[in-house]
Order: sequence, then structure tokens, then C-alpha cells
Amino acid sequence: MMYGNNWGVGWNATPSYMLGGWLGGLTAWIAALLVPLVIWSLLWKGWALWKAAKNDSKPWFIALLLVNTLGILDILYIFVFGGKKSKKK
Repeated sequence: MMYGNNWGVGWNATPSYMLGGWLGGLTAWIAALLVPLVIWSLLWKGWALWKAAKNDSKPWFIALLLVNTLGILDILYIFVFGGKKSKKK
């Protein structure tokens, strides 16, 4: 009987990155979906944060900075809630 290191032997010896097939295809789909969503979200978030800072709206700025809704809250702020404040003289 041989004793010693038997690393890599057994039912779970193959690392997941070497499986290929469906797992390799799944990670490619996730990356292909994730990259455009991140770009989409960053563009809307940047515009909304810029508009909130320009309107001097600190609560909206903090909310937009902390809450990630894939651009939904950002779009709502830009077109619905982020109108110019009317300045009283």
C-alpha cells in the first residue's frame, strides 16, 4: 500500500476552471451580460450625480451614490425629480 500525498485524486479533483463545456459557456455569458450593464449603470449614475451636485441636493446625491438600481433611480432623478430649483429673491 502506498502512503503519501494524493492531492488531485478523487471525485472533486478537477478544478472548475478546467471543466470547460457548460461552465465555460456560462462564465462567458455572465461576462457578456455584466460588462454592458456596468457601463450602462456608470453612465446614468455619473449623469445623475453630476445633476444632483449641480442642483446642490445633498440627500439625493448620497442616495444616488449608495443605491445601485442599474440606472433606474438615476434615470428617474434626471427626468422626474431633478428639475431645477426655483430660487426665491
